[in-house]
Amino acid sequence: MDAVRKVQSIRDNIERVIKGKSEVIELTVVSLLARGHLLIEDVPGVGKTTLAHSLARSIDCTFKRIQFTSDLLPSDILGVSIFNRQKQAFEFMPGPIFSNIVLADEINRTTPKTQSCLLEAMNESQVSVDSQTHHLHQPFMVIATQNPSEHHGTFALPESQLDRFLLRVRIGYPELSEEKKILDRPQAMHPAEILHPVLSAQDVLDLQQTVEQVRLDESLLDYLLAIVTATRQSEWLTLGVSTRGAMALCKAAKGLAMVRGRQYCVPDDIKELAPIVLSHRVMVSGNQGGSQGFEEAERVIHDILETVPVPV
Repeated sequence: MDAVRKVQSIRDNIERVIKGKSEVIELTVVSLLARGHLLIEDVPGVGKTTLAHSLARSIDCTFKRIQFTSDLLPSDILGVSIFNRQKQAFEFMPGPIFSNIVLADEINRTTPKTQSCLLEAMNESQVSVDSQTHHLHQPFMVIATQNPSEHHGTFALPESQLDRFLLRVRIGYPELSEEKKILDRPQAMHPAEILHPVLSAQDVLDLQQTVEQVRLDESLLDYLLAIVTATRQSEWLTLGVSTRGAMALCKAAKGLAMVRGRQYCVPDDIKELAPIVLSHRVMVSGNQGGSQGFEEAERVIHDILETVPVPV
């Protein structure tokens, strides 16, 4: 099976469960193939967890779900060293982070201390516990869901944590015709349980290597950097896009080109992805953050895209 057919197979598999959200599914696959992490923010009950579960079920690899609560500790995620009396030594017991696909469910319901324990894992695919470094399984992807920050009992994610997510997406309510199909299917089991793996872990690693070979012309690189520079100079933003953010947009553009069957990027790849990749990495002047802040950031990014010349 060639790369295009592999990508299509995983998209088709997820669409068996997630109805009428082909764009969101496409972005989810882009995040996986670009070696990125995905943040899904929306109101409760629109399928955030189901989307993550469906992706995990479509790949023949390990999957763990972590329910984030206010009393969750870093050791509950990373693991802990336990003294073995027979061996007279401490043994490390890995936590749920040691999985290929990790669902961080309602990540903003835990404290900043626990949120921060994911930083090293998401950035370097490793964790440090008791002065020992442990490498994570590959492929490795964190899919985090969160309710809007205005909801009761939430802790806003800090800028350093948001910067680790390649994409931030919203699912939204389905069309009435698709919602009717959802209501008509059996409710006795989780919808994602009907899915079977269509790709192996090695297939995903091969596709990730293919994404890295996608060509990004120098003129497109200049276009990307012009957008990033404009965010740093904008009077509407107090925090522009970092170098990590520029790298994220580059990776995402290559991933989108790959998902759409191309071995080269076009300007529309960058223009389409810029609001999704960059809006959670900037800070709007005078805004306190939350969902409204993200929406304002997207509007600023769209305005910047209108002013930056598109390469021919």
